Amino acid sequence: KFRYRRKREKLVELIAVSRLPTKWGLFRAYCYQSKLDGTEHIAVTKGDIGDGEDVLVRVHSECLTGDILGSARCDCGEQLDLAMQLIEKAGRGVLVYLRGHEGRGIGLGQKLRAYNLQDQGSDTVEANVELGLAIDSREYGIGAQILRDIGVRTMRLMTNNPAKFVGLKGYGLAVVGRVPVISPITKENQKYLETKRTKMGHLYGSDLPGGLLKEFLNPTEDNATN
Repeated sequence: KFRYRRKREKLVELIAVSRLPTKWGLFRAYCYQSKLDGTEHIAVTKGDIGDGEDVLVRVHSECLTGDILGSARCDCGEQLDLAMQLIEKAGRGVLVYLRGHEGRGIGLGQKLRAYNLQDQGSDTVEANVELGLAIDSREYGIGAQILRDIGVRTMRLMTNNPAKFVGLKGYGLAVVGRVPVISPITKENQKYLETKRTKMGHLYGSDLPGGLLKEFLNPTEDNATN
């Protein structure tokens, strides 16, 4: 039902816009409120989006432990930092920061419980399953609506996750390229990154299967609009 509504109704409302100087450079911040649950999400833009074609885009899921506290268990903070650097360097782009996506949608408390299971030998997927939780319950319709409202039409998506490519289709958005966001592999995050690659289909570097590579970089008319 919610997925249908996300495609048929406008479920976000722009409630505030401001100038946002950051350590990466000067951006513009947009606060959007979800009409579904009241959650406030933020998008930051650089440069003139103009006709909305070929925009560098990152749709980033909230990760308080990684983004704010610098957790070494994941690569979220590094991906956020790299995405902002790339947008600043390009002089044009959008980063959408989706709140409520903590721990791939399980919430902060459950994420910490999953960390305890990981310390006992489970990987990030097994830990969620052991807790009786979805492996990944994130939904990207709100992010897609925010991008549309800002004026994005076609984008070069900064992601290692094919699910984001699929999740953003069907909202009048087309992905015309993929930009990997590669962070250093460390002792703490090595198992996490390997599990995302082997069990969740995440792509690192240019290791895209041929068919998927074609779909990422040369979307058909159907892929772009369906």
